[in-house]
Amino acid sequence: IMNCSKTPDFVLSGMSSDPENQQFLICLFMALYLLGLLGNSLLLLAIGTDIHLHTPMYFFLSQLSLVDLCFTTTTALKMLEDLWIHNGSISFSGCLTQLYFFAVFADMDNLLLGIMAIDRYAAVCYPLHYPLVMRPSRCGVLVGMSWGVAHLVSLVHILLLSQLSFHVNKEIPHFFCDLTMALAGVLGISALFCVISSYARIFHAVARVPSAQGKRKALATCSSHLSMVILFYSTVFATYLKPPSTSHSSGELVAAVMYTLVTPTLNPFIYSLRNKDVKSSLKRILHMECSQDYGSSQ
Repeated sequence: IMNCSKTPDFVLSGMSSDPENQQFLICLFMALYLLGLLGNSLLLLAIGTDIHLHTPMYFFLSQLSLVDLCFTTTTALKMLEDLWIHNGSISFSGCLTQLYFFAVFADMDNLLLGIMAIDRYAAVCYPLHYPLVMRPSRCGVLVGMSWGVAHLVSLVHILLLSQLSFHVNKEIPHFFCDLTMALAGVLGISALFCVISSYARIFHAVARVPSAQGKRKALATCSSHLSMVILFYSTVFATYLKPPSTSHSSGELVAAVMYTLVTPTLNPFIYSLRNKDVKSSLKRILHMECSQDYGSSQ
C-alpha cells in the first residue's frame, strides 16, 4: 500500500551538504540578499521623497523594487535558514505558503516589465500624448489589476495543489518550493509578447528618426528597462525551459539562484547607475544622512 498523506513534510535538498560549501554559500547569499535589500530600499526611498521622480516610469519602478524585495525574501530567508541549521525540512502548509507568494511576486515581475514596456512605447512613439495616455489614475489601475491577477492566478494553483496527496517525507531537489504552473506560464508569455511587440514598435519608430543624436536619445530612455528584461527572461528561460534529462542539475540550480536572488539584486543598480535623476536623488539622500550624523555629533 502506498503511504500518502494530505499534510506531508518535504525536504529541500537542492543545496550542497558539504559544510565548507555551506559556509561559503551562507556568506554569498546573505551578502546578495542584504545588497538587494539595501538597493531596492534606497530606490524606493529616492522615488518616494523626490518630487521629480513622481512620474509613471518611476511609479512602475517603485512597484518593481517593492516586488523584488518581497520576491527575494520569499526564498532567501528559508534558504539561509536551511544552510545554517543543516535541515531542509518544510511542512506541506509552509511549502504551499512559500509557493503562493513566490508565484505572486514572479507574476508581478512579469506583468510590471510588460507595463513598463508599454510605458516606454508611449514615451518614445507618442511623446506629446504621453501625459494623457499614462495619467496617474490609469497607472494606478494597471498596477492594481496586476496585483489582483497575480494573486488570483496563484490562489487557483494553490487551491488545486491543496487537494492532492503526496508521499510522506518527499524530497524536493531544489532550495525552495517550485513547480511549473500553467496559468503562470500563460501570464508570463503574454507579458513577454507585450514586451516584444512594444519594442518592435519602438525600434521601428527610432529607425525613422533622421539624426543619430535623436536615435541615441530615444534609445537611452529604454536602455535600463531593456537590460532588466534581458536579464530577467534569460534566467527564467534557463530555469524552466530545459530538457527533462537536465532537470535538477547544478546548472538549473545556478540559473534559479540568478532568477530568484541575483536579478532582483541587480535591478535597482541597473536603473540607478544609468539614470542621472536617480543618482542625483540618491546623492541628496546620502548627503542629508551625512549632514544629520555630523550635526548630532556636534
